[in-house]
Amino acid sequence: MRTGVVGLRRGLHLADWCRKVGLEVVAACDRDPERRAAARARLPGAVLVERWQELLGHRLDGVVLANDFDEHAPLAIAFLDRGVHVLSESAACVDAAEGERLIAAADRSSATYSFAENYVAHPHVRLIRRAIEAGELGRVSLIEADYLHGMSPADVTGLIGDPAHWRGRIAPTAYCTHTLSPVLALTDAWPVEVSAFPVDEADPRAAVVMAVRLSTGALALTRHGFLQGEPDSHWSWISVRGTKALAESVRAAGERSWSVRVRTEGWATPEGHAREEERTPVPLTLAGEPVAREAEGTVAVLRAFRATMERGEPPLVPVRPAVAASLVGVAGAESLADGSRPVPVPVMANSRRETDRRRRRGTS
Repeated sequence: MRTGVVGLRRGLHLADWCRKVGLEVVAACDRDPERRAAARARLPGAVLVERWQELLGHRLDGVVLANDFDEHAPLAIAFLDRGVHVLSESAACVDAAEGERLIAAADRSSATYSFAENYVAHPHVRLIRRAIEAGELGRVSLIEADYLHGMSPADVTGLIGDPAHWRGRIAPTAYCTHTLSPVLALTDAWPVEVSAFPVDEADPRAAVVMAVRLSTGALALTRHGFLQGEPDSHWSWISVRGTKALAESVRAAGERSWSVRVRTEGWATPEGHAREEERTPVPLTLAGEPVAREAEGTVAVLRAFRATMERGEPPLVPVRPAVAASLVGVAGAESLADGSRPVPVPVMANSRRETDRRRRRGTS
């Protein structure tokens, strides 16, 4: 499949993986001439352009959007209107109106929209999903998700202190899709309302906690930003408490950081005593070789994108869950501004929720 890439910082990494999963990268775009020059050696034969609009004239089957965090939706809409399949990095949109326009574009397009949310497909998340689907946990009551970076104060300031960089101009709640997307995928739920809190009022942009009420009635607690002490699990930790058992990723270094601890209470086991085990995910392979654990989610996302383009399979994360997860960050910013009071999260009509839920499960 002929694929284009927009944004050659994160996008060049994705372009390498595109080629490894069998996608032909024929064109790429970046405003920075140095990045375009660096890409020439790694993308031989690809057309390299400065303006993304130039890619609209190329014969592309799909495009990967890896440009700035808060600039994805206009490009996605333009490519969808050209019948080009879209794989978009987060965020999907920056406000409810933009989210509505993106959904409308995906609905009217002959192509598909996929969200490049690799945390949905990380090894520990897949293990927890299997435990939920097997009924081991019972009804999910509380789900927690972290996306945290342990960095020095100077490095944090350098990353989020520059208003010219997208990290410096977005709200501290905005970069929430690495927590919210796994939450929504694991629960098959939609966000209803959110309350957001700065972790440290002396440094309110550094880290936030959000309490999100889900459409199932469960509560999600998410933490993201810059806090110390995280292990090697690519800054991702998930905990799901059900009415019968708990499943959570292991806080450990190395390979164990991708494993999952499952504890079932004694009253819920046939033998009548508590059962606890640690489960290790089966390695993902590509061309017969194991994929590095931290890259498994990216490979799964790109494989799913290829399957969507080639065989019409449903997107791994389609447009409505992508918009919903992104809008939690928007509503979270409103909650922070309003003294952390609960703020409704704009979501889609119930009829469309069910349609999209079926698509995610591949049943329609």
